[in-house]
Amino acid sequence: MGRVGGPEWIGVHRVERLLGVGSFATVWLAYDQVLDTRVAIKVLAENWHHDVRVRERFLDEARLLRRMEDERLVRVRLVGELADGRPYTVLDWADGGSLRERLAAGPLPVRAALILLAEIAAGVAVLHRHRVVHRDLTPGNILFRSTPDGERVLIADLGLAKALAVASGLTMRAGTPGYMAPEQDDPLAIVTERADVYALGRLGLRLLAEPVADSVRRAAGGSRAGRASALRAGVPSTVAAVLHRATATRPDDRYPDAAAFRTALLRAAEQARGSVVVGTGRSQPAGRRRPWLRVAVLTVVLVAVAGVVAADTATPSGTATSGPVGVVLPAGWRAAGTGWAGRYDASGRLEPALVISPEPRRWATDPGVPGAFLGLSASTARHIDPEGFVAEQPHADCTPAPVRRARRGGLDWVIARFDCPQGRPVLVEAAALAAGGLLYAQVVPPRGAGDEFVDRLLDGVRVG
Repeated sequence: MGRVGGPEWIGVHRVERLLGVGSFATVWLAYDQVLDTRVAIKVLAENWHHDVRVRERFLDEARLLRRMEDERLVRVRLVGELADGRPYTVLDWADGGSLRERLAAGPLPVRAALILLAEIAAGVAVLHRHRVVHRDLTPGNILFRSTPDGERVLIADLGLAKALAVASGLTMRAGTPGYMAPEQDDPLAIVTERADVYALGRLGLRLLAEPVADSVRRAAGGSRAGRASALRAGVPSTVAAVLHRATATRPDDRYPDAAAFRTALLRAAEQARGSVVVGTGRSQPAGRRRPWLRVAVLTVVLVAVAGVVAADTATPSGTATSGPVGVVLPAGWRAAGTGWAGRYDASGRLEPALVISPEPRRWATDPGVPGAFLGLSASTARHIDPEGFVAEQPHADCTPAPVRRARRGGLDWVIARFDCPQGRPVLVEAAALAAGGLLYAQVVPPRGAGDEFVDRLLDGVRVG
């Protein structure tokens, strides 16, 4: 893919071509002239740049990568912002293509496939140690990157990943058929590391399956059926048993996490052939080093948190409403919005939400503009309480104040304040149960304003 219609430069990086487009971001290949290397640059999609919560989650991706520093994690080189206010992150580029492309060229030998699967599991185990679930492990999300020591495996596209604190029934259906665990198809299910174990098992079945035409595989949902009989001759029965357990329908019947899966896989291979040994973060055929087995992990942790759907007009100072949600506007503030994007009621309509600010169109991208998001969700209230919802709104580089509870405007609010070293100096997350569902407010107070401003704003919120 070329650079048609795209930027020529992103910051100091010269854009060469488009690498991929997702629901929330676009990824470009660019050249870093200072370091004389190519990089991948991930840019927040235009249709989400107005949403302060999606923007924060986008930036949380880079923060999470920094916290999970490990030889299996990609390095975040830089975080920046385009002229239109959209943030971008500069990441190491995986130049070796994907596992999907390599499998299209033909099957890997059984031994190489087992070693590769163990290395993929080692990368996923890094995420699990940090309480993060990937939720969309597929051959297209397994990449390769050249290094001076050989080729490393990278686990890519964590766009569906979530901290386990958030991976509850609140999450939407996400994943790729053929690799997605059965519980991911249930909106009420709790998604844990065991969902990734299921996907690792399906990857194993794909790596070790009898060759099959792409048309047949697509008809089967992207993967061979989870039966030992679908595996190639030469696959040890002990390994087949590991994959069978990993792909069990009930989560409790699987291995608890990726590390346990990897240990079982290597033990099964040892029992069968004595040819795979456990090293310090690497696996390799006994008596021979394979430098390409060093692993890194390319992670994209953009949580799909929906925001407000912008209206064409803004409400002048006074009061503003969106469905049953109303608010008294602070002096000089206006409102915009028609619904909470991605949140739907029983009839399929967007649940009510609005943005209020002196400049509603700018507040999500300009740290100097105060404002607030207000949304009411009946669907969310069925799965989580206000305290749990507020706990799901972390701001990694900010200092949290103790969570407080206050009765404002006839509602019992749970309120969390974050003091931040850059960007918006203060962010406040608040939630309450109201008639019609869970009421959520994210407030960026004017500079110098304290809790009194937030309390006055919440006093003016009504649900009727």
